[in-house]
Amino acid sequence: MSRIPDIPGRLIPSRSDHELWLRQEVARLCQLENERTFPGSQPVSFGTKDLVKLENQDYWVCEKSDGIRVLLFVQTDLRTKDQGVYLIDRHNTYREVQGLYFPHHENPKMPLRSTIVDGELVVDTDPRSKQETVRFLAFDCLVVDDQNVMSRPLDKRYGRLQEWFYKPYSKMLKDHPHMAQTQPFEVRVKNVKFSYHIDQIFENEIPQLLHGNDGLIYTCVSTPYMAGTDPNILKWKPPSENSIDFRLVLRFPPSRESPKDPDYFAKPVFELHVWCGGVRYEFYDVMHVTDGEWERLKAAGDQLDDRVVEAHWDKELSVWRMMRFRNDKPNGNHKSVVEAIIKSIADGVEKDQLLARSNAIRSSWKTRQMQLAGQRPPPPATAATPSLKPAQQPQQQPVQSPAPPARQASVPDAKPRFGPIASSPWSKVSGPAMVHGMYR
Repeated sequence: MSRIPDIPGRLIPSRSDHELWLRQEVARLCQLENERTFPGSQPVSFGTKDLVKLENQDYWVCEKSDGIRVLLFVQTDLRTKDQGVYLIDRHNTYREVQGLYFPHHENPKMPLRSTIVDGELVVDTDPRSKQETVRFLAFDCLVVDDQNVMSRPLDKRYGRLQEWFYKPYSKMLKDHPHMAQTQPFEVRVKNVKFSYHIDQIFENEIPQLLHGNDGLIYTCVSTPYMAGTDPNILKWKPPSENSIDFRLVLRFPPSRESPKDPDYFAKPVFELHVWCGGVRYEFYDVMHVTDGEWERLKAAGDQLDDRVVEAHWDKELSVWRMMRFRNDKPNGNHKSVVEAIIKSIADGVEKDQLLARSNAIRSSWKTRQMQLAGQRPPPPATAATPSLKPAQQPQQQPVQSPAPPARQASVPDAKPRFGPIASSPWSKVSGPAMVHGMYR
């Protein structure tokens, strides 16, 4: 796994007047009624049925970086022309960052007015020098220069992101290179491609990345920006790499010497609990941790209990395996999201299937363009029609063909494999804060 950056900046105290004002200002700019939740959009997992979506609608695609999702909030006081820059994480907490300035696209001597940009923080590592650089990769925007653009289609939002936000900023750094030395991170805009060009992303972009990759993101071009879960944003991963965020709860066995007390030196059961909303969690399954992994976790000295952990399904062993802790998320995935991810694992789309569908997606896209222009679309492609690549021939099987029995057997069961465990005095808060050098 690639290194995940810490979110830079000064944390605005929770429930302070400053935080409350910032949240209300963001809600006002985004025209949202609730200022208590993260205003960013959230994708849904990609399934077989979504191949039809890619044919029927125009989508853009980009690689999904392995980083931290944040919103960049540029807050400008129109009276004083003072500009502050904040990062908003999924906890809906705010951090003020110093050293960044964004000029106005029409008059660079004036500041860009209030703006909210969607993106992710990544750590890029130079393969030769091993030098690390934190970068903010912008891919969408909600507000630009005090204008809400959430209702506009993606191509218009992306145009504003480039022309009004990024290009004036990039020109400023080119004209005044010394300003780059004060920045807490670099700012760039992600490259996007038409949905039928994923071969270029797989072959040219992903191998050249200086940070980790976590799949692909498809975004519908014609739909508006939606706060919360957006069914028009599709997160693709190979089925074997789909992951779920759970809350981790440790259950230690009783001590042999004193059965009423837990044995903190023994290897515990690693329970995975699924979020049901509010403060309620339910037991879902257990996570497999080898003895060697357990020793490494203890040696790290970090708190393990009651944290959000990202786990993936190991189909060879039919167990959940740990990927990493998710300190950037306040809760695990909601129960409904977990059910959707389980279905996407069972009904997942492999890379070869995506590539094989590219010709059909391209043909449908071009047909829509010609229809909008009032032109007659070309006849359907035949076997004699040359393709972009042999691997991209349209798939002839039905879209929702049943999975083979062997694959069904490796799909994780959505039901817990063990019954609920009675509440234990050994869980979470009981016992000392540190045991054998490990924070509980």
